[in-house]
Amino acid sequence: MPQTAAEVLPRIALTMGDPAGIGPELTARLLATPENLHKAEVYVLTDATELKAVAAEVGVDVPVADEPTPGHAILVGSGLSGPPVQRRTVSKAAGERVMADLLKALNLYRTGVVDAIMFTPLNKASLHLAGMHEEDELRWFAKNLGYQGTTSELNFIPGLVTSRVTSHIPLKDVAARINADSVLAAIRLLDDVLKGSGIPAPRIAVCALNPHAGENGKFGREEIEHITPGVEAARAQGIEATGPHPCDTVFIKARNGDFDGVVTMYHDQGQIAMKLMGFDRGVTVQGGLPVPIATPSHGTAFEIVGKGVAHLGPSQHAYDLAVALGRRNRQNRR
Repeated sequence: MPQTAAEVLPRIALTMGDPAGIGPELTARLLATPENLHKAEVYVLTDATELKAVAAEVGVDVPVADEPTPGHAILVGSGLSGPPVQRRTVSKAAGERVMADLLKALNLYRTGVVDAIMFTPLNKASLHLAGMHEEDELRWFAKNLGYQGTTSELNFIPGLVTSRVTSHIPLKDVAARINADSVLAAIRLLDDVLKGSGIPAPRIAVCALNPHAGENGKFGREEIEHITPGVEAARAQGIEATGPHPCDTVFIKARNGDFDGVVTMYHDQGQIAMKLMGFDRGVTVQGGLPVPIATPSHGTAFEIVGKGVAHLGPSQHAYDLAVALGRRNRQNRR
């Protein structure tokens, strides 16, 4: 719905993702939905020629402008001009376009133009060819923002969000990274983002690391020495956190609505459950950074590029989260 005169819209930088994949068509379809252009001012990192071609391919029309205009996308150009990228394939050129657009989006945030960023799917192989050597996009964003605070990828499906104490590291290194401070940081980050998405008092479950939550120390002492103290510290700060819960049952309770979020100890502990519960609805938020950044959790899907069958749901969910988090970020910065 169009905003009232009293509303101040959040401002979103939207990139087309990897130009070889389904990102451009998802972007066009998002922008062709009239309600989306009334939820936020959307600054799109493309030009009129590129957007028009993509929109024509998927059979939509996108109203555009060069400055904020109600119901129109604002075109600000790509961070990298050049010949079209070959579609449906990994390439250095595709990775360079992605990184240039993301750097431009970060600069739009730094200069106060936008309040949040959304990008459609990327391809890590193309990014690595183009020179992104960090373990993931989150660390790349943090480096380029000069940010050294706590960060974690947050994964959203409708009704549930997860954060991680550790992420893209070998499994053999996980236990050494778990301590009361790292557990507390993951809980606080999840609590903050859930509140920013509209849940005033989030209920957070914290996973154990070991089978049966360690069986009172029989299967390991991480629960006793590190995880429980982290949970207790969070509760002392007024956060509704419980645990450590056995990780083989906690997602059953979460699926049934007992929790709004789950803190996991390592990447696959949460990702397997989340993708089983909602693979076609998942969203990733680059949590902890000074600027909210959201993206659909799926990949570039080269096999369906140009066929018009890419599912819009995760991108729409990512957009809505970027709007909600961007609105709070703008209020906090004013």
